[in-house]
Amino acid sequence: MSIQVQSVITGPFKENTFIVSDSVTGDAVFIDPGDDSAILISKINQDHLRPQAIINTHAHTDHIGAVSALQNEWDIPFYLNKNEQMILDANEQTCRLFGIQVSETPEVDCWIDTENDLYIGPFHFEVMFTPGHTPGGITILIENHVFSGDTLFYGSIGRTDLPGGDWNTLERSLKKMIEQINPQFIIHAGHGPDTTMERERKENPFLIRL
Repeated sequence: MSIQVQSVITGPFKENTFIVSDSVTGDAVFIDPGDDSAILISKINQDHLRPQAIINTHAHTDHIGAVSALQNEWDIPFYLNKNEQMILDANEQTCRLFGIQVSETPEVDCWIDTENDLYIGPFHFEVMFTPGHTPGGITILIENHVFSGDTLFYGSIGRTDLPGGDWNTLERSLKKMIEQINPQFIIHAGHGPDTTMERERKENPFLIRL
């Protein structure tokens, strides 16, 4: 399989929506489609891709805004960790808190409750539980690509001051990522540029001290 990863920056929070595709079959999976569903649909059609599913690293408003529209467009399943239920349920309230348009709260088709791998079409995704930013945050791996959501960024880490966040839990998740993720793999964060664990271990002030 020849994996391609494309990113589309969406919404007022400049969230990274990722499209993972197989260049041979044209099959594709969305990761964290945050907003601007019309742009994402146009991108898929332009590239002649065939969406198979949506997987989210967590359920914050800026990461789920386009999920329902994409589900409706292609009748594809939405995967989310079961421990994100409280975050999902607070979607409308969170939209109002940040003064943004209330997005439709999506229906989850497949609750993730273990770190078992996900096999979706031709794709084989590894699931790593990395809570702390939210109760059910996950990191998703496929080949040499890592989708860290809002757990780890280029030069920073996820905030823990929102409901469901916990610093001690996030710290344990970061240590787990350091131990288990290949230093050379490409880390695609929920906001900002790509990075690697090798770089973050050397330059990220939050990881240097772990």
